[in-house]
Amino acid sequence: MTAHADTTTRAASGRATGLSPDIKAFVARLHFYAGLLVGPFILIAALTGTLYVLTPQIENRLYREQLTAPAQGEAQPLSAQIVAARGHIGEGPRLFAVRPATAPGLTTRVMFTQPGLGESESRAVFVDPVSLAIRGELVAYGTTGILPFRTTLDYLHRNLLLGEPGRLYSELAASWLWAVALGGVVLWIWRRKPGAGRRAKGNPALWTRHWHGLIGLVLSLGLLFVSVTGLTWSRHAGDRIDALRAQLGWVTPSASVALGAAPAAAGHGGHDHADHAPAPAAAVPVAASATEGARFDAVLAAARKGGIDAPHVEIRAPRGEGQGWLVREYDRSWPTQVDTVVIDPRDMLVASRADFETFPLIAKLIRWGIDGHMGILFGLPNQLLMAALGLGLATVVVLGYRIWWRQRPAAGAFPQTLAQAWLRLGPVARSVAVLLACGLGWSLPLLGISLAAFVLVDLLRWRLALAA
Repeated sequence: MTAHADTTTRAASGRATGLSPDIKAFVARLHFYAGLLVGPFILIAALTGTLYVLTPQIENRLYREQLTAPAQGEAQPLSAQIVAARGHIGEGPRLFAVRPATAPGLTTRVMFTQPGLGESESRAVFVDPVSLAIRGELVAYGTTGILPFRTTLDYLHRNLLLGEPGRLYSELAASWLWAVALGGVVLWIWRRKPGAGRRAKGNPALWTRHWHGLIGLVLSLGLLFVSVTGLTWSRHAGDRIDALRAQLGWVTPSASVALGAAPAAAGHGGHDHADHAPAPAAAVPVAASATEGARFDAVLAAARKGGIDAPHVEIRAPRGEGQGWLVREYDRSWPTQVDTVVIDPRDMLVASRADFETFPLIAKLIRWGIDGHMGILFGLPNQLLMAALGLGLATVVVLGYRIWWRQRPAAGAFPQTLAQAWLRLGPVARSVAVLLACGLGWSLPLLGISLAAFVLVDLLRWRLALAA
């Protein structure tokens, strides 16, 4: 967020860069407007995102009772652990998935769904795999299985706890962040002067401008990364990105749980092997807790044999006839282990799979980008890096508002508007600006809508000033 330099400085800078000073003035005014009006959304996203990435250790400490298993010895079969969880929770909720303990001293999660839970939420019962003691239950959220404390922070960052309408705030911030960051970098390059830091000492206005630009420059690549990865799971821009990925063949592969025809005979005198296989899991009565989890051990063993080797795995039972058992890895640290297989219950063989190593490069980059955005790709270093990026961005926004406050026009002064800056451009530059605005507005709908609102307010200010 910067104000106009004087005409002489603009002209000198324009000659130095080979660009029209009017282009620089237009970019400066657009950067100022975007930063001023979208700054609060970016600031909130930066602070809530910083809180989120710093909380995994807090969550582990907060829910230590549920996450740890004090008993020592050999773990009981998953079927026995499921029986224990069902005895605790009762017959109502539907068994959704099981996440076996990932290491000695940790609990197994037996996850149930029931009416009243939010989207992507499940009721997790924590079982000591050795003693079968119930260590507690909590509501888990999403594919990462975060618990209530981090879920609240996730919703705070995503939608300010306002539900679906609140998601507009975070998408608006992500839509503009890259543009503000790039505009700031361009302005810094145009305005850079040797010894600027030394001259800023003792001059509060220059000091604020210097550090606003310098910190923004240092963070610029990180801000572009956060903006792009944030847009991939936004509502409106995310739909555009998904459509583009589909057209270019960049869709992330997935395993299909739908089973085809019965498996062919496998050396039993011409008899169909499926005739001798156990009944499909969907035929097992859910209320019969002793048999409800009987297949989980066999399915996990089949998945291990089929190449699922990460300790972090989730097993999901079929939801109906003609479906297989889904076993997926959910270790999204480095190296990423997110392979998925579907086990056919009729022969306990892999019927479908999606291995991360076979993903297209773009699908891998998107997976790594989202996990890096969330601070889980490289563990603590990733968390600290994202926290530094969030705090640095918050600092840039605050310094930007300080610049505006110090250089705000006096009451009654004729306003410097974006419309004026655009009209000073040549015909070609004006046309390019309009075409870019239309293209970006279609690709990023919230950016387009908010830009239109900026322009309307700007024109109104200009007309009122002319009429005064």
